[in-house]
Amino acid sequence: MSLTKEKATEPSIPRRSRAKGATVQSLLAPWEEFRRVIPLVSLKTLLSRPHPSVPTVAVLMCTMQGQHFLAEQLNSIATQSHPRWAIWASDDGSDDHTHAILEYYQSHWGEDRISIHAGPAVGSTANFLSLTCRADIDADYFAYADQDDIWESDKLERAVNWLKTVPDGVPALYGSRTLLVDTRNQHIGYSPLFERTPDFRNALVQSIAGGNTMVFNRAARDLLRQAGDNVEAVTHDWWAYMLVTGCGGQVHYDPYPTVRYRQHNGNQFGSNISPLAQLRRARLLLQGRFRGWVDANLRALGRVRHLMTEENQRVLDQFAQARKRAIWARLPGLMRSGVFRQTLLGNLGLAVAALIKRL
Repeated sequence: MSLTKEKATEPSIPRRSRAKGATVQSLLAPWEEFRRVIPLVSLKTLLSRPHPSVPTVAVLMCTMQGQHFLAEQLNSIATQSHPRWAIWASDDGSDDHTHAILEYYQSHWGEDRISIHAGPAVGSTANFLSLTCRADIDADYFAYADQDDIWESDKLERAVNWLKTVPDGVPALYGSRTLLVDTRNQHIGYSPLFERTPDFRNALVQSIAGGNTMVFNRAARDLLRQAGDNVEAVTHDWWAYMLVTGCGGQVHYDPYPTVRYRQHNGNQFGSNISPLAQLRRARLLLQGRFRGWVDANLRALGRVRHLMTEENQRVLDQFAQARKRAIWARLPGLMRSGVFRQTLLGNLGLAVAALIKRL
């Protein structure tokens, strides 16, 4: 596959800018200048090779003001070793060049490789869930994609190889560790390495894999659709982890980093490996923000309780009851529920949060 810059078709003007009445002349020059530095990957050689026996992957990408890093992410998807993918891009109302970039790639790759849709414009979680629940998206597997990361070339292949080992009809979710990079794609570290087995008891109090690494099978997608796109979940990835494990599905956490997770000022949630980031999260816990998240997740799980296994229904009840008990009974109740975080420090924080009623 060649990395080539191809001649552009007529440039697309950002939609919101058009609506504001700006002149075509004032908008063409900035877009033309921007377009010239986009390193578009050509799909000609890829499209010429049939892959009928390879399963299809629908890449669910949400965008919002993503012009600075979007092209690099699109190119990393194009150069995957797993060749059968199609991008469904849902834009939440960008007024920069995001929409123009998507249309530019679509004009070269074709609508069968990238389609563009309008998001609900009420936040990234709602945008991802709206894409997940679209009835017109059909594939063997589904992958969440952020607009500003870079996928390692074997990301989809590794995920699909594991997902194939799960029997049809069993919800399955793959997630992985990430390699952290700065705005220039320079390596600055890794996300935490988690070693305990993914489990509903863990999912109740922790999200271990970012949505930017997640790939799931049709059964998991059907489960997410059954739950609906209007659940009161904090994030789409945490929700997927809770739902799949809670309903008896399988989750695999791959310690191999499959995504270059870009750290910048626009991250909704960045990595928590630095002391400053950990201090910030500790402050959120003390302020009651974490308790609010748990409240929202429990309300969402209450709506799908009938889909959960009997064992996990008991875990859910024990955890919910422990949070409401008197101070002397909270920790014993929490221990009976079996909930846990992946690290010793995390579990100590969980105990403190329970004692001060911030869990």
